[in-house]
Amino acid sequence: MADLIERITVNPDLCNGKPTIRNKRITVQTILEHLAGGDDRKMILFQFPSLEDADIDACITY
Repeated sequence: MADLIERITVNPDLCNGKPTIRNKRITVQTILEHLAGGDDRKMILFQFPSLEDADIDACITY
């Protein structure tokens, strides 16, 4: 579980300090909104090609 949480970063200079995935400009909130909207992992990974499957797990755990 610690490995997953390490994927989430908070940088006050990035995305107004919102939690992001591995210092990318993709917020945890964005991924959770996609999941809540019905997108499956495959679709999210297609829309955000720089993400890995474990990044989605990290967002859910966070």
